[in-house]
Amino acid sequence: MKRQFAIALALLVWRALPALANPLAPGTAAPPFTRPGFDDKPVSLPKGKAVLLDFWASWCAPCIVELPHLIALRKRYAGRLEIIGVAMDDDAKAPRQTVAQYRVSYPVVMGDLALARLYGGVLGLPEVFLIGRDGKVIKSWRGDFRPGELDTAIAAALR
Repeated sequence: MKRQFAIALALLVWRALPALANPLAPGTAAPPFTRPGFDDKPVSLPKGKAVLLDFWASWCAPCIVELPHLIALRKRYAGRLEIIGVAMDDDAKAPRQTVAQYRVSYPVVMGDLALARLYGGVLGLPEVFLIGRDGKVIKSWRGDFRPGELDTAIAAALR
């Protein structure tokens, strides 16, 4: 219950004071990272490929809604677009269950405050970053999932 209160408070602060978190602006270099994936293999931002970096959590309803679409995007753009999930849960148990339940086919790592800060302070979930082949942020989305906008931006980035 304390966790849910903390989440609600964080969302309230995020909506009331948007200056607290500023996602990386378009054209900003995406900060590199390497973390163990849920399969225990290291996961890093690939170089020379477009990447969709998805900050999510197992308790976040809009995050769960987007999973099937992201899985479909991985199939559609195999070899051209990498998708990396960053689970922002307190521990790996629940996101591992979610990944198994939805048969998530892309790498998922655990996130934390340090990684969230690298990306401008991730306070609202989901938060998705589209990163170009040049390693720079093309666009980011925070909050409710907008598949049409995402699909259009990905198609443009892969031209």
